[in-house]
Amino acid sequence: MKAGTNLEKILASGKFAVTVEAGPPKGTNPEVIQKKGNLLCQYCDAVNVTDNQTAIVRMSSLASCLLLKQMGVEPVMQMATRDRNRIALQSDVLGAVAWGIGNILCLSGDHPKLGNHPQSKAVFDIDSVQLIQVLKNMRDEHKFINGDEISGEVPLFIGAVANPFADPFEVRVPRLAKKIKAGADFIQTQAVFDVSRFAQWMKIITERGLDEETHILAGIIPIRSAGMVRYMKNNVSGVNIPDDIITRMEKAEDAEAEGVKIALELIAKVKEIPGVHGIHVMAVGWEKKVPEIIERAGLLPRPVL
Repeated sequence: MKAGTNLEKILASGKFAVTVEAGPPKGTNPEVIQKKGNLLCQYCDAVNVTDNQTAIVRMSSLASCLLLKQMGVEPVMQMATRDRNRIALQSDVLGAVAWGIGNILCLSGDHPKLGNHPQSKAVFDIDSVQLIQVLKNMRDEHKFINGDEISGEVPLFIGAVANPFADPFEVRVPRLAKKIKAGADFIQTQAVFDVSRFAQWMKIITERGLDEETHILAGIIPIRSAGMVRYMKNNVSGVNIPDDIITRMEKAEDAEAEGVKIALELIAKVKEIPGVHGIHVMAVGWEKKVPEIIERAGLLPRPVL
């Protein structure tokens, strides 16, 4: 299949890809996402827009991606199965494609009890692996889940998430293989802090040849303070932060500068790991630091294909 989106073209060419996450506003002001788009567009190949991240109500990913698309910024639309049944999910895919949004990242989403509407009912009509399969069938077979034909093309570059650090470790690669078999074209991982464990995970992936069947982007979270590191270690599922990173942040005279330095070191290390095709930067509320990090990491200029 001919490469379509910019992200797809970058990865198909073998170049090291960079994606960056941008959270939509808890309101209606389009300038919030537009400013993030303007800030990030020269420093990445596509901008991920989260889908009610941590089960907190925000502007929809589809609307936010459309705002970016209108600016000439390539979006990756995140789509969680938590909030919508199979009818709504397929409907949103059609709408996204109609507006020229081709990158869709499939995930289950955090349970509503973790967010600001804990009384909300979780849908989970299908899971993230099934959603990947649904999108693949919509693209390749031009069919909905029920077998009905779709009119028109459905060009999609399908993404999924992976967590190399969650327990039990031995099921991590088989679960990834399941997503790849379902049709995941690219994978964005949970934040990498424990490089040795990530390298171990990648070694198993390359031994099985899975890196040749999909494109793996290592997650990077720039950290701003020791408090942020401790919070992530204790409260964010699947984030494994070595003690030496916590100690460095606690002892740092300038915590933000140390956090940037750590991010740069992590990027340099994951770039050398066989099978890694790019990075996904999740600068939670700290997007303004992304240009500096990408530039200092030697990842500019971004390729134009």
